[in-house]
This record gives sequence, structure tokens and C-alpha cells, in this order.
Amino acid sequence: MKLQRNGRTKALALGAVAVVSTLTLAACGSNNNNASSGSSASASTGASATAAATNCGSGSVQLLAAGSTAQQNAISAWVQKFQAICPNVTIDYSGTGSSAGRTSFTAGKVAFAGSDSAMKPADEAKTGSACGGTGQAINLPMVGGPISIGYNVPGVSNLVLNASVLAQIFDGKITTWNDPAIKALNPSATLPSLKIQTFHRSDGSGTSANFSAYLAAAAKADWTYGSNSQWPAPTGQSAKGSAALAAQVSQVSGSISYFELSYATAKNITTASILAAPGGTAVAPSGTAAAAAVSEATVAGTGQDLALNLNYATTTAGAYPISLVTYEIVCDKGNNATTLPAVKAFFNYAISPAGQQVAASAGYMVLPTAISSKVQAEIANLS
Repeated sequence: MKLQRNGRTKALALGAVAVVSTLTLAACGSNNNNASSGSSASASTGASATAAATNCGSGSVQLLAAGSTAQQNAISAWVQKFQAICPNVTIDYSGTGSSAGRTSFTAGKVAFAGSDSAMKPADEAKTGSACGGTGQAINLPMVGGPISIGYNVPGVSNLVLNASVLAQIFDGKITTWNDPAIKALNPSATLPSLKIQTFHRSDGSGTSANFSAYLAAAAKADWTYGSNSQWPAPTGQSAKGSAALAAQVSQVSGSISYFELSYATAKNITTASILAAPGGTAVAPSGTAAAAAVSEATVAGTGQDLALNLNYATTTAGAYPISLVTYEIVCDKGNNATTLPAVKAFFNYAISPAGQQVAASAGYMVLPTAISSKVQAEIANLS
């Protein structure tokens, strides 16, 4: 499809969903394309009232974005509700992975990128052209949740793991499920002499960045590869996207991988509880437990940028340490004036209490108010 450009890119505004059956996903698009492929949700009385108070922009607007697969299920749920608020807006989100999303944003191919790791300041400085020459990218945390450790071991449930054992498993040092280190954490379990098959992301992924950051912070003696969006360890098998990892675990006996809890829930995959401190209580992945960990985050970004530092080595009771915050990367200035109202409307819905509850129902978490209030203030400043 031919894209018409004006400064940032007229055709591109914001995008949001790859897995919504009522929306047509496209690798490219234009505001000249009518939203005939996106059917509007029936508006309730409450939605109608909200729509009356929301500036959705004028005419048919198509919003495009790409990136993180971690947030796809949340965005899918948001889009279904948002269509009742702004029926003139069609939202298309392509789950290409965080790294690809950031690249597309920098190239001006999308107006919004989903990323499970914040865009670094050096890379933000390269986005001036994509932001009309007047602004640059900022990170807005919008979705949070646990990275579950899904496994497929026949006859084994309620598995407990810790950072050290996980690091050795994903480094290929622990190779069978009845290894003494696993047995020590699960003394009452009947662990089979079954080969462990690890799966990691083949594409650049913020989920990989966050999981490897957890291993680097909480298992320093056992994990020597640091943190990277490209899986840093040389062992294991790979698949593209969180959904593909979940599919492998669902199908392969003896397998283990990492993906957002919503993917585990969708495929009924058993997940491990994580023991953060010796003598403590293992914590299962949940929105509430993830929120307890994310509440310890501090803002690392400057100005309008709300990139966060997460405490992956937390030992706080009830906190699930393998948690992430996934961002929407957008221009602080230089956004297309025609589509900016719809961009703000969608962002404001996503970060609102109602939007966060919708995300929680999809397996994510409600972001702490201390974070969401900052996001709301920066949305208002987008221009």
C-alpha cells in the first residue's frame, strides 16, 4: 500500500492490535483507507457517554503500530472496548517483536511502537526525523504483568524454581528434570528422568531482555550473559514470538520457556512458582504479584520520558520478580495533528482505571497509581 507522508507520516498515527478478529491487520495502511474492515462494538450507554466526552478526531482515522507481542493480548482487549468510544477510529497493531517495532518507529513507518524494553536515550535521539523534526521518542509505560515460566512435565504440577536453577537450565547446565537442584526445591514431587528442552525467542524481544535481566540480577553467579533483547545464551531451541513459544511448550514434553501469563492461560500451560529468597515463600505469577514487584520501580527517564528501572532482585514477600512493564513509544512533539486526538484518546483509555482493569482481566496487571498518573500527565503533553 502506498503511504502518504507529511512530516511524520500522514498515513500513520497509532496502532493497536494484531489479534482482533474484527479488525484487518496490515503491514501498511493509510488514513485514506476507510475502516470498513473494523466493525464497531455496540455502544453501551456508558460507552456513549464516554464517547461524548472524548475527542476522537474527525472523519475516519486509521491508527497503525507495531512491536511487542507481550502486549498484544492487552491491546486486543482494549481495542474491542475502544471501538465503542471512538467508532471512527480503526486500530491496527502488528506483533513484530519489540526490536522490530522500535526500528519501524525510527524509520517513520509507524506512529507508535510497542516495546517490552524502553528505547535507550541514544536511540531516542535518532528519531527526530520520524517526529517531524521537532521532537523525539519517549517511553510511556502502559502494560505490566508477569513473565511466566511455562513447562510441560507429565505428572508434575506446582513446580518451584529459583533464579539459580533457571539460569542453569537455560544455560544448558541442568539437563534433566530429576536433577538434584530441582529436586531440592521440590522434595515431594515425582520428577521424571526426562530431558529438559528449553525454548527462547528467535526475534529481538523485550520479554527476552526482561527475563535475562532477571537472571543477571538474581543469579549473578550462574548467569554470565547479561541482558539482551536478542537471547544471549548459546543453548536451547528458538521460536518467533510469545505465542510460538507457548505453542512449543504446549506440544513438547519436557519443555520449558518464558512468556507473558496471558499466553500460558490461553493454552492451559502449567507455570512455575518462583522462590526469590531461601526460606521464603514461592510466588506464583499473577497480576497482583507482578504489581507488588513493579511498585518498586523508579523512573530512569528524563523530561517526558518515563522509562523505568525494575528491581528484578526483589525479595519482597508476595512479589513475583520476573515481571515486566511494556511501553508505548511515541513522539513527544511532531505528531500528526490530524490523528493526534485519536492517539491521545486511545492512550487515555488504555491507562484509565477502566482500561487497566480490562488488561488485568486479560492476564496482565493494574499499573500502580504512582506510574499511571505520570503517564496520564505526559499523554496530555503530547503535541
